[in-house]
Amino acid sequence: MELIIKNLSKTYSNGVQALQNVSLTIGKGMFGLLGQNGAGKSTLMRTIATLQDPDSGEIEFNGINVLKSPEELRKTLGYLPQEFGVYPNVTAEELLTHIADMKGIVNKGERKETVEALLNKVNLYDVRSKKLDGYSGGMKQRFGIAQALLGNPELIIVDEPTAGLDPMERNRFYNLLSELGENAVVILSTHIVEDVSTLCTDMAIIGGGKVVLTGKPNKIEKSLKGQLFEVPIDKSQLETYQKKYNVISQRFFAGKLMITVLADDLPNGDFDAKKPSLEDAYFKILSEN
Repeated sequence: MELIIKNLSKTYSNGVQALQNVSLTIGKGMFGLLGQNGAGKSTLMRTIATLQDPDSGEIEFNGINVLKSPEELRKTLGYLPQEFGVYPNVTAEELLTHIADMKGIVNKGERKETVEALLNKVNLYDVRSKKLDGYSGGMKQRFGIAQALLGNPELIIVDEPTAGLDPMERNRFYNLLSELGENAVVILSTHIVEDVSTLCTDMAIIGGGKVVLTGKPNKIEKSLKGQLFEVPIDKSQLETYQKKYNVISQRFFAGKLMITVLADDLPNGDFDAKKPSLEDAYFKILSEN
């Protein structure tokens, strides 16, 4: 089970190059696509999901030529887009039943059984008769995963699924997503580093429509071992430090501005060595591109 993307490019009519020669090979499990807003993530997800065509390139999934046979890919695709809308005045059970019907689950008994099983899986069964406009953001996202899982898809795409969720809902969503990669290729597109470090075994960083780094999150973290140092400073000192050091990130901690510096050796001053994180690696890539 493998998704192969070769030399994918897309330029919009306004001249924006959304994708520039993107190539990726993605196997079974959770794959994180990490990048800032506007990096090209959603364009890539929509293209894989057959919602738009690229200018050039190829996509293949399990022998399916996705660009030439989009209807074949759709039979085995589950998709949760960044903007997932619901009909507000129907219940979760009613809407999921309707979507199941559209996905070809026409046997009434099988459809009922499938809908109930999915509502249980995403922990919405007890509120299945509640209208969707009364759902929280996290509940709507869990409903979105339920509809994406209809038909037991082998390729699942979730685009920015945790944006806007509170910490408790995000944890519930992590628990749900972590199960999906056992039997499918799952692509998690996000600008939130924690999503990838928590869930994914492989990843890519995309910026300016290009893939700038691929690998396993833990190995990407370890690549910075011994190269990161941090020090608390006054905000007024930031510009001075930026001129003198390679400052890759900054954050406030206990009223002080904590900066992270990339260097081969411990800089002079009150710097402490810092254990690398995926966020540090991400900030390093952003600072270089």
